[in-house]
Amino acid sequence: MSAYPKTSALMQRGCEFLGSETAILCGAMSWVSERNLVSAISNGGGFGVIACGAMTPDLLDAEIAGTKALTDKPFGVNLITMHPMLFDLIAVCARHKVSHVVLAGGIPPKGSVEAIKAFGGKVIVFAPTLALAKKLLRSGADALVIEGMEAGGHIGPVATSVLAQEFLPELSADHLVFVAGGIGRGDMIASYLEMGAAGVQLGTRFACATESIAHENFKKAFFRGKARDAEASVQVDPRLPVIPVRALKNKGTEEFTAKQREVAQLLDEGKVDMGEAQLQIEHFWAGALRRAVIDGDVENGSLMAGQSVGMVTKEEPCAEIIASLMQESEAALERR
Repeated sequence: MSAYPKTSALMQRGCEFLGSETAILCGAMSWVSERNLVSAISNGGGFGVIACGAMTPDLLDAEIAGTKALTDKPFGVNLITMHPMLFDLIAVCARHKVSHVVLAGGIPPKGSVEAIKAFGGKVIVFAPTLALAKKLLRSGADALVIEGMEAGGHIGPVATSVLAQEFLPELSADHLVFVAGGIGRGDMIASYLEMGAAGVQLGTRFACATESIAHENFKKAFFRGKARDAEASVQVDPRLPVIPVRALKNKGTEEFTAKQREVAQLLDEGKVDMGEAQLQIEHFWAGALRRAVIDGDVENGSLMAGQSVGMVTKEEPCAEIIASLMQESEAALERR
């Protein structure tokens, strides 16, 4: 770290909180952020995070144990707040003495933050608004991630740069705030650190790391992709809510738009009721991420990617990705 004195100084709070050499977290990507990638990121000086997603407690138990076998560095676990077995998953994290738990996908249910803190875990949360961020931090959250619409996967409506200007001046003096969404180079990391961020979170850049188990076809789609190819899903009819997801456009995204139109017409004609219509929309993408990441079906699967995908041009080991980000950040700070 002595090679990056300016960046290291600005990251110090984040590094002390995470217990890692750099305050660079990996976003939790379902099917991608598993033991191989998570351990490689932590071993490379970053902070890996297991994506629990829809895992059962037994599967998470095995994944944490598998990660521990590959690294003795700290790593976190990302839990979805609406998971029906959330408290059982927290109990698994407690048994393994997981140092950091990220609660994502909505407001943490009552008692969840307390359950994590009870076994000594640190709690990281997401917040789309400043008011909610302040409430969560008052309620015991230890750190916050602000994620802009440039990110891959499920997204909010506001750009990272706007969120950073809104949140950091208000919160960074007294709280740990990590910035995510659209970060592909170290120059941008330097900017957010100067604004008061404790660190950053990247997903898209790590999805194609050498250690990522993502299918060769999935990685090649990223290498071909440009920023404008990573599009947010469109909601065709207000009666059929669609949570925006950013992914590379393919046959599947086009068919999803067509499916929405088809279901809306069935609804208009009284051929399906509202419940059935919404179910059809929800089921369309079931298993789509796995099809792309694991099976390599890049036409019909979901290629969740952030707009920084245009900066992902080759397969690199995690340690090299982290080193290059730190070098770029340091060079940017030196120039100033």
